[in-house]
Amino acid sequence: MHQDQDEYQEQVTGMVCQEADLKDGQMKEVTVGGEKVLLVRTQGQYSAVGSQCSHYNAPLVKGALVGDRVRCPFHGACFNVRTGDIEEYPGLDCLPSYKVKVEDGKVYVSINKNSLKLKKRVKEMCSMVPDIKHTILLIGGGPASLVCAETLRQNCYQGRIIMVTRDNLHPFDKTKLSKAMNVDSSSILLRPSDFYHQYGIEVWTQKEVVSVNPADKAVRLGDGTLQHYDQLLISTGCRARPLDCPGWDLKGVKLLQRYEDAIDIHNSCLGQKAVVIGASFIGMEVASYLSGKAASVAVVGASKYPYERSLGPEIGKTCMNMLEEENVKFYMNDGVTEIQGENGKVKLVVLKSGIVLEADVVIAGIGVIPNSDFLAGSKLEVDSRKAVIVDKFMRTNIPDIFSAGDVTSFPLTIRGDQRVNVGHWQMSQAQGRVAALNMLKTPTKCDSVPFFWTVLLGKSIRYTGYGEGFTEIIFKGKVEERKFLAFYIKDEVVVAAASLMFDPAVARLAELMAAGQILTKAQAQADDLSWLQM
Repeated sequence: MHQDQDEYQEQVTGMVCQEADLKDGQMKEVTVGGEKVLLVRTQGQYSAVGSQCSHYNAPLVKGALVGDRVRCPFHGACFNVRTGDIEEYPGLDCLPSYKVKVEDGKVYVSINKNSLKLKKRVKEMCSMVPDIKHTILLIGGGPASLVCAETLRQNCYQGRIIMVTRDNLHPFDKTKLSKAMNVDSSSILLRPSDFYHQYGIEVWTQKEVVSVNPADKAVRLGDGTLQHYDQLLISTGCRARPLDCPGWDLKGVKLLQRYEDAIDIHNSCLGQKAVVIGASFIGMEVASYLSGKAASVAVVGASKYPYERSLGPEIGKTCMNMLEEENVKFYMNDGVTEIQGENGKVKLVVLKSGIVLEADVVIAGIGVIPNSDFLAGSKLEVDSRKAVIVDKFMRTNIPDIFSAGDVTSFPLTIRGDQRVNVGHWQMSQAQGRVAALNMLKTPTKCDSVPFFWTVLLGKSIRYTGYGEGFTEIIFKGKVEERKFLAFYIKDEVVVAAASLMFDPAVARLAELMAAGQILTKAQAQADDLSWLQM
């Protein structure tokens, strides 16, 4: 009895609503002890979890609730509303979950006083046991490696985990580099350094694997040393494609790859003339960031509009107009023939059209190349682009070698297992988790639906699905008014969707796709979008 009293005294309890206030499939933000809580009703039962997404604190009440999980409206992370556990990425942590009771038609939520201020919950993890002679080696220091390491520890793997990365930093949020280039490195670290010590995850920074020998189960590092493994994850990501025109090696020509590159581009462009080569996601985000900081910003693109192949000309034109209003100049349907310099430094960019642009700094955002060169001679299968071929379990063609993230070519569930290579942060995390579970002999397929976002001048375009080869776009809202939802159609079905200022439509669509629903062109064309409502 005494223990119950103590337990009761540690709780903060609030009556948050009448039982009849919420219907099944509805959610509401309520306040308990001065803190916001997400109250959800599903299948006649109430549950309560933290109200903010563990990724970047988006309000989940504005997201999409389907069944027992809520999807963040901003970046697509999903959480189980009964347990608070994270079920889809981005983000790493779970939500706190709270006790709910219904009494006399009233709903009460109780929170432990000690955890009242906690916004996220780290899943329980074990650490390393030195006597266990088993090593899992993770090549690459990105999101796939980190989630793989955490998933291993969450599932009681107590062997040695080594993560090898060329970066100077521990795993960090690379998506920030093109959006906020002058960011402090400590603010983008995915985990503090003591986290890795606590859970026995070794992170070897500034080291590079130069070859893999599957027969000996060993890798060779750049310094000549060998490291044995029992199981291996290849998650080396991609690198920025360099320019191949004369002058590509002049001082002032930049690629955005590492944290140091972002800081360098920021510092080099302040008050200077910047030319961005490439009008897709990285190029456009960099141009957006530099507008108002550089003396001038010019974008050179190969198509008529930015994003033409991925998002379509209408959205591309609107995004172009947004940046033009900030004095960014566009040179489209064009390309670079030569970069001219003076005393070894960039001075002019000569375009195919004959136009000559003055430039102090040139930033190339013309695509990426999978980091798989070090696999030469290993007999690991790669595709024509040199992406590592995996199955739905993230297994390569060699036993005990797995691969995850941007470096992979994998079967995409929503496209009938068509083999694809997509560079989405969320997909890398999902694949890292799947690789870990299969390393531990827990057969798990990767069935995640692609979800990504891009930010221009503080406005976010969200995207879900896989739209390659779309033949038609159906719009809701008005693109030119910068408030729209776009459905991408192929073979009479919706294969992808994008939106601006139309939340939570894309999150809702992602959940419908994840549930295996086929969304037809007729549904997208209908004036009644009730099938998309919460």
